[in-house]
Amino acid sequence: MRWQTRRREEPDLNLTPLIDVVFLLLIFFMVSTTFERDTEITLELPEATGEAMPSERAVIEISIDAQGNYYVNQQELVNTRIETLKRSIQQAAEGVDRPQVLLSADRQTPHQAVITAMDAARQLGLVNLTFATSSPAEGQ
Repeated sequence: MRWQTRRREEPDLNLTPLIDVVFLLLIFFMVSTTFERDTEITLELPEATGEAMPSERAVIEISIDAQGNYYVNQQELVNTRIETLKRSIQQAAEGVDRPQVLLSADRQTPHQAVITAMDAARQLGLVNLTFATSSPAEGQ
């Protein structure tokens, strides 16, 4: 009988599954972490009770119809570009210290039109924004 010398093999450690698990844990923690979100616009959402909110400040009213056309203080704008809206709001705010912006939109108004109006006010530094509402009809 011949003696064979067995050569001992070094144990091979496969790190691929370990790296996969660590990577999955990293993804899980990144997705499940909540971050603090700071807003740049202060929103005051009045309840629809039908009572008018008292306002001591000057009000700039931005109205948006169902087609997405803008009106600043009852004056229709020539187009729906944000530059035109900002220029009109800035003219309405001249000489007024910290005016309140009243945003009233038709229920069929495109969401983008409302966001554009909010963004225009924020870019001009007008952060006191109120949404106009109406009280629901009785019996509904």
